[in-house]
Amino acid sequence: MIIIGIDPGLSGAIAILRDKKILGLFDVPVMSEGKKNKKQINSAQLVKILKDFTNDKKDEEVVVVVEQVNAMPGQGVTSMFNFGQTFGAIKGVCAALELPIFLVRPSKWKKHFELINSSKDASRTKAIEMYPSISNQLARKKDVNKSDAILIARFYSETRLKE
Repeated sequence: MIIIGIDPGLSGAIAILRDKKILGLFDVPVMSEGKKNKKQINSAQLVKILKDFTNDKKDEEVVVVVEQVNAMPGQGVTSMFNFGQTFGAIKGVCAALELPIFLVRPSKWKKHFELINSSKDASRTKAIEMYPSISNQLARKKDVNKSDAILIARFYSETRLKE
């Protein structure tokens, strides 16, 4: 089974796992828009990433697990709109590719990995402990989104597959 974990948002990430092994690790693809060069999701590139790992796997089950996040107090209207747009584009691309989507709240997957009330960087440490061979891909503080995507996929494989 291929499990695609997605930490949504313009600075989010995508982790593609099979049997708990990482097949691919990507930042959410973005592109510049308009005169102010505001970033937006590059849906065409997202389609390419997902197709590259699912097209020839017709006999293999594929599932997409996306972190289900809500508006947070103090976030601006524009940033929440952009986040919602990105979240919607991810769901739309998965629907168009006929990939089943599961949503998981951050509190659920973080509790599973004992990351509640820990620093944001703790998920990066956890992912490096699980996958020391990719520690160079998680070396920067901003790579925390990649580690979140990995842990979101792992959460599904360790909980849903046991049911």
